[in-house]
Amino acid sequence: MDVDSSQARMAAYMRDHQDKVVSRWTELAAVGLRGRSSATEVRRELDDLYALVLRSMSGADEQASAELRATLAELSRARARNGFTPTETALGVFALKDAVYELVADAADLAPEYLAFSRMIDDLGLLTFETYAAAREQIIADQAASMLELSTPVIRLWDGVIAVPLVGALDSARTQLVMEKLLETLVATGADHAMLDITGVPTVDTEVAQHLLKTVSAARLLGTECIVSGIRPQVAQTIVSLGIEFGDIATKATLADALAHVLDRRGQRMGQQRTGQQRTGPQRTEPQKPGPA
Repeated sequence: MDVDSSQARMAAYMRDHQDKVVSRWTELAAVGLRGRSSATEVRRELDDLYALVLRSMSGADEQASAELRATLAELSRARARNGFTPTETALGVFALKDAVYELVADAADLAPEYLAFSRMIDDLGLLTFETYAAAREQIIADQAASMLELSTPVIRLWDGVIAVPLVGALDSARTQLVMEKLLETLVATGADHAMLDITGVPTVDTEVAQHLLKTVSAARLLGTECIVSGIRPQVAQTIVSLGIEFGDIATKATLADALAHVLDRRGQRMGQQRTGQQRTGPQRTEPQKPGPA
């Protein structure tokens, strides 16, 4: 008996006992999910999968196998997005083997057919696990990218002045993102001064310094002067001990110092507009003293 005819015979047997097998499969799968999905939801999913399994085994429908694998892949991705574990996801498929085995345990003449069926379910279970793992990796990568975006804001502090507060480790990928966001903001705002604040960067070594210098160089190509702020005493000691040279790049201890430096370079003070004119407002006059009579 060839494999196709063996699977067709097994499919016919399973179709005759469909309600019994799916009911038992639902019980086993629901236990593995530990109440994270209702029995009704599990039964609905497994009814559709069981129908695809039978169509694939019968060999009458050439598209059934592809549909079955696509459905399992989508189910695995949904489980990954909803926080299910890989074990909970894969056991939902493997539980079908147990349900069918209970059905054919006393039918010795179906042993070869069951073995072929078991190998098919093993392949589908492996597909489920691989799809789940790939989906989880993508979710983690997307979350990391979102966190990176949130941790790298570009803030407009003054007319023509922007700041980039950096928090956390500064690696090549993050430097590229900082550079892109900074340059996009410079083009959009026409800012002529940018402050890179490294108060939240835990360590400053040669690699971090190189990343900062690259960012400053990229901004200078657009005609923007950059100031590095957040140079704490321990950071200053590290920079000196490593022999790191910032060249003609202005460095300040705090972001406030950097802003004051920028405004001084522009001939402005905190209470002035970009034109350098004093803000107008209600003027307070002192009462005149009465003169001699």
